[in-house]
Amino acid sequence: MKQIKLILPVLALTILGMSASAQTTFGIRAGVNFSNLNGKDADDDNLENRITTGFHAGVNAEIPVAEDFYLQPGLLFSLKGAKTDKDALIDGTYRLGYIELPVNFLYKPVLGTGRLLLGVGPYFAYGVTGKFKNNDGDDVDIKFEEAPDNPLNYDGLYSKPFDAGANVLFGYEFANRLSAQLNAQLGLVNTNAYGGDAKVKNTVFGISLGYRFGGK
Repeated sequence: MKQIKLILPVLALTILGMSASAQTTFGIRAGVNFSNLNGKDADDDNLENRITTGFHAGVNAEIPVAEDFYLQPGLLFSLKGAKTDKDALIDGTYRLGYIELPVNFLYKPVLGTGRLLLGVGPYFAYGVTGKFKNNDGDDVDIKFEEAPDNPLNYDGLYSKPFDAGANVLFGYEFANRLSAQLNAQLGLVNTNAYGGDAKVKNTVFGISLGYRFGGK
């Protein structure tokens, strides 16, 4: 776990070092998340959760690596989760807040007066805040750590803190440097903190607007 906690700061420092020696531009981005928690329960049945809405907001950099090609790291806060109604005792909405570092390889060819945006790459995330609200309006904290071995010691809900997966984006950057973007994330890490055979993974579809400072 200590090695995992070092991944995000090490990647961030590496990217900052690269950007210092290149003609890098910086941008801001914010938008809506449509997220779900997919996977299988302990009986190997598919989870029957439903999509919930959240948001993401943060900054990114574009580091040129070749003509029309860029490395685009970012740092943002992303609110994910799901709605569930499989069991009347735990009906409600899960909201999981992550500090996230996407690292996209971006292709930006000129198209019309602006540029097309096509990107793909990994993302790395670490959970920092979580809540479950049942249909009666009661809140329960979600803790980002392994659950206790003894269920009698549970004093909340649990989720593994580290998440990672694949990120894909498609969008357009206008001549005035405003941009609109669609992105999808497929979580590849099992965030189930309770052990056993259950698997829980984040899935997100997002829509966002951004603005880039500097550049052509």
